[in-house]
This record gives sequence, structure tokens and C-alpha cells, in this order.
Amino acid sequence: MKSQNPDRHVIANPLISYFDALVPLTADEQDDLAVRVAEQVLKRKEFVLQAGTVCHHYTFVVEGCLKMYSIDNAGKEHNLQFAAENDWMADISSFYSDKPSKLFIETLEPSRILIITKDDLLFLYKQYPKFVRYFKVIFENKFVEMQNRVLQNISSTAEERYLTFLEQYPNLSNRIPSTQIASYLGITPEFLSKVRKDLAGK
Repeated sequence: MKSQNPDRHVIANPLISYFDALVPLTADEQDDLAVRVAEQVLKRKEFVLQAGTVCHHYTFVVEGCLKMYSIDNAGKEHNLQFAAENDWMADISSFYSDKPSKLFIETLEPSRILIITKDDLLFLYKQYPKFVRYFKVIFENKFVEMQNRVLQNISSTAEERYLTFLEQYPNLSNRIPSTQIASYLGITPEFLSKVRKDLAGK
């Protein structure tokens, strides 16, 4: 079956390829996904989500890198997650509760993203149960990622947290500023430099 939405398919192709790598999509599934995906091209330091607004969509990164962070009462940023190519980001709590987010999602690099709204996602869930399984896995992986991060902050050393960061984000250590990595690890950039030197000396 030939696609009825060739232009939309070009935009959605990275996401279609992502899902195809899990379980191939039918032509109808590809078409319905393609018409429900919107593309955004963003410069560095542009917001995908700001605190105080509701997170209305899931974001898939085609190119670039995003960070999700909070700001404490003293105005200090605390990075919670990163997402680069072929990864997802959303404030899942705000997305499903329709309540204002307490988090920010911002680009660290010029980025191209694909977004899918809650209504469109619910349509795909209803029409094609395959997407329920897909997004269940995405949700569970992000939940496990955040759970492990909380446990590490309680019981792991800075060196252990940094090694886990390298394992989880193997392509980001040389792409994003040390200040961003240090914020994610909960240490100062100076201490991150010491951790790196100590590891290099082993």
C-alpha cells in the first residue's frame, strides 16, 4: 500500500524507523502515525516546556540534545535527564495529569524534534494496540531511569554517578558542557574535573 501522506512520511520517517526497529509497522500504522506527528526545529537554549505550563506532548529527538531540569528556590538549576538522538523526553506526570509542570525542557544544542500530543497518542492507543506496548516500554524505561538516579544520589559516590552517566549517555560527555554534567551529578564543575582526572589516572 502506497502512503497517502508522502510529505508527512518524510518528516515522520525517523520515528517510523525507530518503531520499525522494534516491531515493523503496517502501512496504515505508518500513515496514521505520520499525520499525527509535528516537527519543530529549535535553536540552542530554546524551550520545549516551561514550568507552570502543562506538558501536552511527548518529544522524540531526531537531532540535537535536550535537558530536563528544575530550579530551586535559590535559582539554581538541577538537571534531571538528557535526551539525544532516538530518545524521548516529557514530563510524564504533567502529561497524564494535565497539571502544570514544575520542570523545564530546553535544548542544549540546535535540535530537530518530533512531537505527538496526548489526543493523538490516545487515538493511536485505541486504533492500534501495538502503540500501547511501545509507549508502555518507553514509560517504564524512563521510570526505571529516574528511580535508579534517585537511588544513586542516596548511596553512590560522585565517581560512581559519573561512570553511570557515561554508561547511560555514552555520546554526551564530549558534547555538552561540564557545567551541565556536574548539575546532573549534583557536584561542582571543579569536583567533576577532579573525578575525571582520578579516573584517567587509574
